[in-house]
Amino acid sequence: MATTNDLKNGMVLAMDNGLWQVLEFQHVKPGKGPAFVRTKLKNVISNKIIDKTFNAGTKVETATVDRSDYQYLYHDGTDYIFMDEKTYEQVPVSPEAMGDAAKWMLENGRAMIAQHEGQVLYVELPPSVELEITHTDPGLQGDRSTGGTKPATVETGAEIQVPLFLESGTRVKVDTRDGSYLGRVN
Repeated sequence: MATTNDLKNGMVLAMDNGLWQVLEFQHVKPGKGPAFVRTKLKNVISNKIIDKTFNAGTKVETATVDRSDYQYLYHDGTDYIFMDEKTYEQVPVSPEAMGDAAKWMLENGRAMIAQHEGQVLYVELPPSVELEITHTDPGLQGDRSTGGTKPATVETGAEIQVPLFLESGTRVKVDTRDGSYLGRVN
């Protein structure tokens, strides 16, 4: 148990028959009336985001979430198989728990897996990954580095928007949170 005064970003709360991760919180002390805490919470199973307001000092139940580094091994058709780098134990991760992270995972890639009582809650990737462009239409004469973008398919099969001058075979850095192009990799 903790109080709303102890909230931190990333903390997981057990409430309303589910687990909710704190994305944002703000302590508000209005000129009139009691203080309160405004939060933005994300359900770790369904990824639903809600806004919830608590009175300051209200007790909330925290959930114990173990986060560990894992190495991605392969996709067996239904689950994604990860290996704990310390114990070599293999952990299957369902597509639901994997979420959008599946679009950016390469074999032997690293990820952080959050578990609660042995159940995988979600997979957290590094902020950016380096991927190779496998297909994109050729740029036209006169294309500049500033200006338009075109679709490109990377080696994981995901599609991103890249500048017009990039060609197939180029390695690029991609933001795993929103799939945006961050730059070329030399």
